Amino acid sequence: MGTLLLIAAALLVWTITQPVLTSEPVFQRPRSARAEALRADVLALVNDHFPRDHRHPENLAAAADFIAASLAQSGARVGRQSFALEGLADGDYQNVIASLGPSEGPRVIVGAHYDAYGELPAADDNASGVAILLETARLLGETQTLPLRIDLVAFVLEEPPHFRSANMGSRVHAASLQAEGVAVAGVVVLNTIGYFVDEPGTQQLPTALLRPFYPGHGHFLAIAGELDDIALVRRVKRSLNAGMAMPAYSFTAPRSVPGVDFSDHQSYWQHGYRAVLLSDTAFYRNAAYHTAQDTPDRLNYAAMADVVHGLYQVILRLASGDD
Repeated sequence: MGTLLLIAAALLVWTITQPVLTSEPVFQRPRSARAEALRADVLALVNDHFPRDHRHPENLAAAADFIAASLAQSGARVGRQSFALEGLADGDYQNVIASLGPSEGPRVIVGAHYDAYGELPAADDNASGVAILLETARLLGETQTLPLRIDLVAFVLEEPPHFRSANMGSRVHAASLQAEGVAVAGVVVLNTIGYFVDEPGTQQLPTALLRPFYPGHGHFLAIAGELDDIALVRRVKRSLNAGMAMPAYSFTAPRSVPGVDFSDHQSYWQHGYRAVLLSDTAFYRNAAYHTAQDTPDRLNYAAMADVVHGLYQVILRLASGDD
């Protein structure tokens, strides 16, 4: 019985943490991501388009224009996916979609929401994710050949009161993919991905039982997925660790476990697509989450540039079809 319990415990730990024991060569090395550009984009979203909550559609529209213009500079084909919500302030809500590579066929989706929770600066949540999306677009635009179509999507209406509802921009996008029968090689969502700190004791966890398996400091990138995402989690993790200086740690668990579905990736699960979240773990690390203290000066732009390098590897690996 004791042996069986040990085996069961080992399998549980393996399932949750998905250790990757083999290294992966860099798929293609891009030019360096620019920490100063990441900072400038965060400042633009926080200062020039404030507030970015659902009650200010005019500010969200202006933010969408800024994002679309930035994505277009990469050479991407940029479009909008507009929708209206009955009972809310007048005006359409827009997902911004930038496509690179082939115009048809299967695609890789990378997304980040650009709306904010209430009238808050929302630098980490989620100007950080949008800035990383924009800088990644620049690197992809400089890439000679992309074997699959890459769609970079800036979502609207991720935050409450729309979270987990059909009103989420990511839900609208995922539903449209399913309706059109689009094949997707994988979805990667970026949310709260700018707060990285080295000090011991800065990383909290959902339960103390996980403490032996994750760092006590907040200088790592987290990958979250559900049990059906194990293969995607492992591919993403290998590619991140090949492209980044800081390590990536993963957490794979049933959807019912708190925190596993806390972003736009769950919209794609609802429509049958495999999707993972990349994050700094939000409120498990950043005490300023959903507060007025979530400001640009708290973010680590050098670490965000490191994430861009890792994400670039992830995208090329998923687009290549290699395991």
